[in-house]
Amino acid sequence: MVEWLSEPFVFPFMQRALIIGILVSSVCAVLSCYLVLKGWALMGDAISHAVLPGIVIAHLLSLPLALGAFSAGIFSAVAIGYLKQHSRIKQDTVMGIVFSGMFAFGLVMFAKLDTNQHLLHILFGDILGIHDHDFWLSLGIATLVLLIILVKRRDFLLYCFDPSHARVAGLNSQLLHYGLLVLLTAMIVSAMQVVGVILVVAMLITPGMTGFVLNKRFDKMLLTAVCSAVLSAYLGILLSFHWNVATGAMIVVLQAICFVLALLYSRLKAILHENNP
Repeated sequence: MVEWLSEPFVFPFMQRALIIGILVSSVCAVLSCYLVLKGWALMGDAISHAVLPGIVIAHLLSLPLALGAFSAGIFSAVAIGYLKQHSRIKQDTVMGIVFSGMFAFGLVMFAKLDTNQHLLHILFGDILGIHDHDFWLSLGIATLVLLIILVKRRDFLLYCFDPSHARVAGLNSQLLHYGLLVLLTAMIVSAMQVVGVILVVAMLITPGMTGFVLNKRFDKMLLTAVCSAVLSAYLGILLSFHWNVATGAMIVVLQAICFVLALLYSRLKAILHENNP
């Protein structure tokens, strides 16, 4: 049993996958708690899909793909905010239009590219074949995002929980708003190498929701989210090696299973409490 659990990690590429998988999953889990509290689940979905045209344009201009993805993500976030403020359209409708339009535009451009880079690597990630440059870039972005969240954790918490109270307390709500969007976009770029632009939204929602259904305190919610994300990353990489399945997809499936189990446990606990007050 011990050999089965440790056998894959004798290979250097599996060790690298484990390191980047656990770190990126952990930071996404921390950020997901704030997004769940803020109600920005669809925002992560919108930005993660909208980065594709930025990736294609960066490839055409021979620029780093991460730079193109980040620029497209920021553009989409600003566009969503502008359309929401200057029209009668609701935010969820604006996000749906922006992310579907940007993603479709990216697919059209990608179909015209003369490149050997497979679309699936961009859409679903390639954590086992990650290059040195992408490895250190993802590692650096995730570490920087985590440090910023740790430093400004109380400000972000107050803003996500009650923006009006944050303004009364003297916090710059506009700065926190766009700061959170920048961190979200940065983590999408970082996690893109792990699970791709389609599945990254699951890493930015599921761990936070798992912690949310099990806990009423935010600190316990954070701990639960990170633990479920780390466990899913380890088991996802392990099982993908033994079962020969897509690593990123396996990580997301396990995160979904953790959420379902947490939901069932929470419901069972509520039923028992009702029967035994």
